[in-house]
Amino acid sequence: MITTFLVLVILFFIFLWSIAWIKYYNRLDKRFGKSLWRWSFDYPVVGNRDISIIDDKKFVLLRRKRNRAITAMYFIVFFFFFILLSFVTQLLYFILT
Repeated sequence: MITTFLVLVILFFIFLWSIAWIKYYNRLDKRFGKSLWRWSFDYPVVGNRDISIIDDKKFVLLRRKRNRAITAMYFIVFFFFFILLSFVTQLLYFILT
């Protein structure tokens, strides 16, 4: 139970680190906005013209880096959820026995 708690604390700090990277990428270009949870589209969307790598290479490469950081953040959140379920199960087992 203690090791699970320590893993949760470590994952929380890794989550904060990933959020800091997303905020950093958001500050580099105003076109990203302030969203932490939303991917930028890099594919054709009906009604919107996407900026291709031919139009603005630096922005597209930065957007792809930001999208990878958001994907890593989602992975951390889901992994945190599974570890949290394990922790709660261990805690309930400890309380009820």
